[in-house]
Amino acid sequence: MKILTIAPYLGSTYGGISKIVTELVQTIGNFGITVDLVVTHANGFNNLDVPLHVWIPEKNYRVQYFSCWYHNDLIISSSLSNWLFHHVTDYNLVHTHTIFAPLISLTHWLCQFHQIPYIVTPHGMLEPWALSYKAWKKHLYYTLIEKQALQRASAIQGTASSEVDHIMSLGFKHTINIPNGLNLKEFEVLTEPRIFYQNFPNTKNKVLILFLGRIDPKKGLDLLAPAFAKVHSQFPQSHLVIAGPDSIGFLSTAKSYFARAGCFDAVTFTGMLSGKLKYAALAAASLYVAPSYSEGFSMSVLEGMASGLPCVITNGCNFPEAAGAQVAHVVNIDANAIASALSHCLGNSQEAKEMGDRARKFIFQNYTWEQAVQKLLEVYQTILKNKEINKIRQAIINKKSFE
Repeated sequence: MKILTIAPYLGSTYGGISKIVTELVQTIGNFGITVDLVVTHANGFNNLDVPLHVWIPEKNYRVQYFSCWYHNDLIISSSLSNWLFHHVTDYNLVHTHTIFAPLISLTHWLCQFHQIPYIVTPHGMLEPWALSYKAWKKHLYYTLIEKQALQRASAIQGTASSEVDHIMSLGFKHTINIPNGLNLKEFEVLTEPRIFYQNFPNTKNKVLILFLGRIDPKKGLDLLAPAFAKVHSQFPQSHLVIAGPDSIGFLSTAKSYFARAGCFDAVTFTGMLSGKLKYAALAAASLYVAPSYSEGFSMSVLEGMASGLPCVITNGCNFPEAAGAQVAHVVNIDANAIASALSHCLGNSQEAKEMGDRARKFIFQNYTWEQAVQKLLEVYQTILKNKEINKIRQAIINKKSFE
């Protein structure tokens, strides 16, 4: 089995998708499958500093970066397009990540032309809020290009049960639920918070609430601002940390939300955090919050829970299983609901700690990349054997996946 994985970007400024794709192909390679990854060097306002147009060997897979032109999320690459024309037939199956992207649409067309099976992972881009954002552009693209490509896919991978329901409501019955996972080695030993305080000394001796994600309209910072203002008036030692990249120039708008809410002095914008500094931020925090309007299946939510943090997330985060297992506060997409849950956690510290402990255990038991890839490889094999995808869906359900 030889698999081609393609995504428009791997730059960290684009958020969780970059981490999902790299960890996914790494784990597929760990199972002895030949997997190649092709991608552009796009990275927000800059380019990735990587060799171009050559294979770079990684552990158990290889990756090739291509030059491109891009504006925000629109990415065009003639070199990658040319490579696909000449090499897509080298593979038994193609796995694409994201939709509403010209490079991905070209890949789907080439797969159809050469009768190569392909599986699509939309990463939340078919969620109701996502479809309503810049709706007229997406409606046109969806009608002319995306709908047919999704219909002809061998399978569509949703990463959350509610996301699968939304995709199937659009008429795509060949949809499966395979959640994202974590590399648990990164969370077995929790990092000391010292280096975070060294870099952001104004946060020391505060009760930190951590938002970890892109500075983007869908992340709900307009809701978090009035919610945190209420929380801070009740708990003056609370301090909000906004940790994430600004890939579309939204930072000034995000800051204005907190200025208008009157709590800007109690907020620290750290920019992108990675490596030890990100884990130190997780260790320094007392609470994690994700006020999102829409997600596929958030990697940062998994990271917060795996770090043992009590988490307040909206139902837009597509994680109803967390509510069912009582390992997070899952609230409506509403500033008052977010504020109430945060205040409850701060006012009931022992209860919150116990919830965080349950969350950590829950993630370790159920959301690993090994578990995800085992299910994904069953899908690959089913597709290549020309079996019905509904059979593999039922097999995954019978194994008590979180579909």
